[in-house]
Amino acid sequence: MADAENETITTGKQPGRVVIMTAGGENPWVMINALAARFDDIVVLEEQPESKGLFLRRRARKLGWPTALGQLATMVASRFGKRFTRKRAQEILRLYGVSATPDPHVPVRQIVSVNDGEAATHTRQLAPEVVFLISCRMLKPAVLTQIPCPVINFHAGINPRYRGLMGGYWARINDDVGNFGATLHLVDEGVDTGGILYQSRQMPARRDTMHTYPLLQTAASTGIAIAAVGDALEGQLRPLNVAGPSQQWYHPPIWTWLWNGIRRGIW
Repeated sequence: MADAENETITTGKQPGRVVIMTAGGENPWVMINALAARFDDIVVLEEQPESKGLFLRRRARKLGWPTALGQLATMVASRFGKRFTRKRAQEILRLYGVSATPDPHVPVRQIVSVNDGEAATHTRQLAPEVVFLISCRMLKPAVLTQIPCPVINFHAGINPRYRGLMGGYWARINDDVGNFGATLHLVDEGVDTGGILYQSRQMPARRDTMHTYPLLQTAASTGIAIAAVGDALEGQLRPLNVAGPSQQWYHPPIWTWLWNGIRRGIW
């Protein structure tokens, strides 16, 4: 205990190993940098992006091929559209005092998937006290049961109302801006159904779009992420009792996105 206290005084950071699982990208690095500034032992397991073919097949099994193809078209449009929202993105980063530039001092181990044997081996070797997920594949139940520490997920949406994807976008579409925000929750076998730890809410600007909603939700939520990880390291996790309707959402098909953009100005 004394060694841990001395280390905290010396570094100004809370001790405890935190393993972050992610597919990488600007938004996750906002969160990684914030956690690395507060905790002294951060290791990132960065998985390769899922192939578009695998995405299509999985989504088509659930929703049918027309909807799956429409959702893929929206994802392509979103990636292309990001180049036109860089000014707003930089405003968000400045507003919350965060950085999306990867910190070279944070160790990163490349893996194929958070669900493969390599990831499991790394996790066992690292012996984390908490695992933090952001923008990665869902952990399979068999993998989740092998992790002997709390697993926390950052979700860009207010649970349980906006589980799944594009929570901020759907909150706006539903005229439910009071539930535009993010959730830190424990991970179970469901889709964003684990115990809720913290939530934050934001008011998107008129110029925010599908391209900047996730960045806004992430940048505004580093404080609650730090609180959740700190609670886990101290053995003080206390899930909240949050009632309300529960629904899983997906990317809007391209026709839905265009219709709402043209008709309502919500992009």
